[in-house]
Amino acid sequence: ILDVVYNHTGEGGEQGPTLSFRGIDSQAYYSHEPDDPGRYINDSGCGNTVNANHPRVQDLVVDSLVYWHRDMGVDGFRFDLATVLGRMGQGFSRKHPLLTRMSVEPELYRAKLIAEPWDPGPGGYQLGQFPIEWAELNDRYRDTVRRYWRGDEGQSSEFARRIHGSADLFERSGRDPVASINFISSHDGFTLLDTVSYENRYNQDNLENNRDGHAHNFSSNHGAEGETADAAINAVRRQQRLNLMATLLFSQGTPMILAGDEFGNGQGGNNNAYAQDNETGWLDWSGLEEDPDFTEKVRQLIHLRRKLPLLRQPRYVHGRMPTDQGFCDITWLHPDGRPMHENDWSNEKQVALFFTCHDEQHEYSPVNHAIAILYNAAAGETVFRLPVGLVSEWKLRFFSCEQANLEHGTGQLSLPGRSMALATMGLEV
Repeated sequence: ILDVVYNHTGEGGEQGPTLSFRGIDSQAYYSHEPDDPGRYINDSGCGNTVNANHPRVQDLVVDSLVYWHRDMGVDGFRFDLATVLGRMGQGFSRKHPLLTRMSVEPELYRAKLIAEPWDPGPGGYQLGQFPIEWAELNDRYRDTVRRYWRGDEGQSSEFARRIHGSADLFERSGRDPVASINFISSHDGFTLLDTVSYENRYNQDNLENNRDGHAHNFSSNHGAEGETADAAINAVRRQQRLNLMATLLFSQGTPMILAGDEFGNGQGGNNNAYAQDNETGWLDWSGLEEDPDFTEKVRQLIHLRRKLPLLRQPRYVHGRMPTDQGFCDITWLHPDGRPMHENDWSNEKQVALFFTCHDEQHEYSPVNHAIAILYNAAAGETVFRLPVGLVSEWKLRFFSCEQANLEHGTGQLSLPGRSMALATMGLEV
């Protein structure tokens, strides 16, 4: 996947250098203020905005994409600040000529198109609004999962929606769960390690008076700001990293992992390290030697995702009962084993459980195959009771805590605070 930036160029604002398009035809290649043609519109936040409404600009974008995909073998593209590419005079439109051309271009038929569905301009936040052929970075997933594991109150229902593939954002437009690009961290913002180590950004080295980068990161330092020698704090941070990574890889949708998160790379609390071509922005590989077990656990999570099709649903499921055997495709349960009720979703509980079964119409998974994923974001231990008396016994496949025991016959599983687990029935991994 190639990250492409078609929303602005390096020529900056009106006083910037003339390097390319400004000297060729500034009025065609850039968007200008209607009442002041000498001034650029700055929807990109970088001084200028490429004029995606001009046919020549559209030709340039599509031709370059075709070159990278057809001639250079790039599988797909992640479009930086993609809302710029769909903004017309009346605002953003998924029917914008450029978005339509990219969607129907024969040479891009097999290319993956991924939108960063926001920009700093008016009406810039457009998550869920791109054409059916597109996938989108889902920042609501990021923020909700961070808040849930941070222990914020009242997150259970939103958490369930996000890890279920964000059907409320994508299903209505005819898209499947793969349209949701789920992530915990990306090149913008805190790394996974910094998310559990800092509550504030530290971007002074960027020379913007610490005003750049997101101010609201939904992070927690778990007792000390930044690096610490406190073994107890570091143990909590490590388990939270594993919780966040496991949640990502067990969620419906398409997971995106930031390079370095699998071995504990950090940026010292800098959440906008674009300007740091130094140790801050470089990958620190030392975590591979200091904690190889964490990287191995990430490998195990990836293995489980590959081996368990129920973690990669081809369509959205909504708790329907597809067979006469009484199995629902997905069932959300309270820790005591009863179905979650409306008042459970509306209160401030921090725990949830679900198990899911497919009907026989799915060739890859018979109906008696099931998974259960248990989440405990509370500070203390929670006892879960899995459904028993079904077609076979549950087998515990993963837990983020040091120890977890599943009692056969009763289906009882005790999970310490801030931990999660996955069990399977009738599936070999």
